[in-house]
Amino acid sequence: MSDPLPAALDADICHWTSQRCGRVACYRDTSASAGRPLLLLHSINAAPSAMEMKPLFEHYRGERPVYAPDLPGFGQSERGDRDYSPALYADAIRGILDEVIGEPADVVALSTSAEFAARAALTCDHVRSLALISPTGFGARPRPSKKTRDRLFRFFSTPIVGTWLYKALTVKPSVRYFLNMGFEGRPPAELVNYAHRTTKEAGAQFAPFCFLSMRLFTDDAPNTLYCHVAAPVLVLYDRDPNISFERLPEVLDQRANWHSVRISPTLGLPHWEQPEQTINALDEFWHATSAE
Repeated sequence: MSDPLPAALDADICHWTSQRCGRVACYRDTSASAGRPLLLLHSINAAPSAMEMKPLFEHYRGERPVYAPDLPGFGQSERGDRDYSPALYADAIRGILDEVIGEPADVVALSTSAEFAARAALTCDHVRSLALISPTGFGARPRPSKKTRDRLFRFFSTPIVGTWLYKALTVKPSVRYFLNMGFEGRPPAELVNYAHRTTKEAGAQFAPFCFLSMRLFTDDAPNTLYCHVAAPVLVLYDRDPNISFERLPEVLDQRANWHSVRISPTLGLPHWEQPEQTINALDEFWHATSAE
């Protein structure tokens, strides 16, 4: 038996549980006596965790209450064989906001979690604002049909194929390769090492297989999700090898509550590569929306 997974962040961990989502671990620093809470949501891939949001967690802790969950199926959270879906992840985000934080919060979501956060914001009164870092859902290319997604999921879930594929995706050189795609330079060793370590946990393959089969994406996200968000929204982006933003101007033109800032040069993880630019953009956004 391997050693227990170490903490991704040097912070207290609390837990929220529901029948649908299982046990969800959430790092928190509530040492700040004032300030609106901040919720940080990591991306979805083969080996994500709250570690992905460490630069923002470390910067804002002590200034305001900060929360960073390991989303269901990842990190310190339960990794059961369940139906991971956009609705499940939105439920987990609402649960953290309503029952752990318990008051309106600024939400920062990375990549695919931007779609989950937007979905949660449609029915949750505790989303004060959304900042989306390299959000998915703005590409011009249609996503595969439900039939294709289900076929992919069955293929990935085949015991022999799935075991081989997950091992191939999560050997350390593979983890480093995929993280390297998100950096102009080399990815930090702590990020690579922790991502690789999380793949050794029992059940680590279940949620990634839902992601790889494209089941965690929402069809026509601009019209289905994004254009319906009433809270102020900021998009931080530049170039991303896996994500495109052709439809972002469409939403920016239609919705006065949407804003964007290009953080350059970055490849999907600006809060790691250009933390000062990223933090300045976030602070200006929150300052501007505080009077709204």
